[in-house]
Amino acid sequence: MDWGKVVYIFFSLMSLTSVGGYLYDSKSSILLFVALSVNLISTVLKIGVKNLLSAELFAASLVADLHLIPATYYEVVKHDSQTALALAVGAFLANIVSFVFASIELAKTDSEGF
Repeated sequence: MDWGKVVYIFFSLMSLTSVGGYLYDSKSSILLFVALSVNLISTVLKIGVKNLLSAELFAASLVADLHLIPATYYEVVKHDSQTALALAVGAFLANIVSFVFASIELAKTDSEGF
């Protein structure tokens, strides 16, 4: 088992599910902060990766970050839950795209190894 892949996929999936958790209970700014934190960790893990879809993975993760940062601002500072929720939906979609790319990448690299 490749523990690097486990950590990489763990944080990608955790990013997706934590944003989903916020969308389920959009009144919790703590959930939004957790989603932002996990997504930033996931983005940092994607820096310097040299795979077939690494640019696409990094770009999708940056899109999610650039949705979650203002969403956290709107939720915590401005108390505008509607805008925060709308931005979180965008981050959720970007995380879905990122997870699909990561799955394709892992399937491709695993099939080449056999």
